[in-house]
Amino acid sequence: MAGVWRDFITAVVDAVRRRDEAALSDERRRALDRLADEKIREEQRKRPPESSSGG
Repeated sequence: MAGVWRDFITAVVDAVRRRDEAALSDERRRALDRLADEKIREEQRKRPPESSSGG
């Protein structure tokens, strides 16, 4: 009987841990997206937009 409880608790802990890892992964991805957007805006501020004189 103790083995059943141990397996149950292990499964619950594993499920919570996987969910936390997925949340951390998503947060890291969002942080990288924000950093990339910030860097793009920073570069755009440094350089004035090039006007195309199509001809």
